[in-house]
Amino acid sequence: MERTLIYYIDSQSSGKNITAFLKEKGYSRHIFTHLKRTEYGILKNGKWAYTSEQLQEGDELTVQIVEEASSSQIVPVKMELVIVYEDEDILILDKASDMPIHPSIHNYENTLANGLAHYFASKGIAFTYRCINRLDRDTTGLLIIAKNMLSAAVLSDMVKSRKIHREYLAVAQGEIPDSGIIDAPIARKENSAIERIVDFRRGERAVTYYRRLSYKNGYSLVSLKLETGRTHQIRVHMKYLGYPLPGDFLYNPQYSRIKRQALHSHRLEFVHPITNEKLVFTSPLPPDMQFEQWD
Repeated sequence: MERTLIYYIDSQSSGKNITAFLKEKGYSRHIFTHLKRTEYGILKNGKWAYTSEQLQEGDELTVQIVEEASSSQIVPVKMELVIVYEDEDILILDKASDMPIHPSIHNYENTLANGLAHYFASKGIAFTYRCINRLDRDTTGLLIIAKNMLSAAVLSDMVKSRKIHREYLAVAQGEIPDSGIIDAPIARKENSAIERIVDFRRGERAVTYYRRLSYKNGYSLVSLKLETGRTHQIRVHMKYLGYPLPGDFLYNPQYSRIKRQALHSHRLEFVHPITNEKLVFTSPLPPDMQFEQWD
């Protein structure tokens, strides 16, 4: 994967050295190390430059990020991928259910990572797998993939500073109140490798905002937004509130309506990590969550 970025220095950036200027753009220490090892990684006005050199108004700074190795231990596997958006820096996917995002001992060749490894290998492009927002295996919807180390660094910082805004849609059992906030800490359940519980003594702070969109035949369609991003946060919080998601094998194994947890990553809103353009993506409910069909 190769990415060339060109910056034109204006009066506000004049006098800064290259390191300070690029740090403001989100370049990490790891990226600086990589650039120093890359032939022609940093050029000022077409000539190789030290990162300590000062910039002047009118200078042209060129950065070339070259990643020649693909992620190891990820087997390329051809599979259908729904790509919502792609440019040089990011890729937005609409993930299907029954698809883990990372390989593991029991899921070595059936993950999103395998599908993307094949997608880029078929184009002859080296690709390091960097998934920014994680979804559980059976949660459907929108995911952000960073295509280079710079976009990954900027997006990771945006996640930490809560600048990537996510909205989920869920079907919950019962008639949930119109709206509210769940502020209840979450911890790993003792003697369980994967299950989480609300635990006010051991848990980490977790906050979920919810709003009921409609109610029908004993089920509510709910919009949910996260202030924090704990493992299984929505699933645990909804069970704690008394309105669990149907089809959830861990927290509510009730499969009469749906065969997996009724949870969908519906909307993503964030600023592009390189261009600073505001981006908004939405994904409609998948067929098994079409609420009007739940008669």
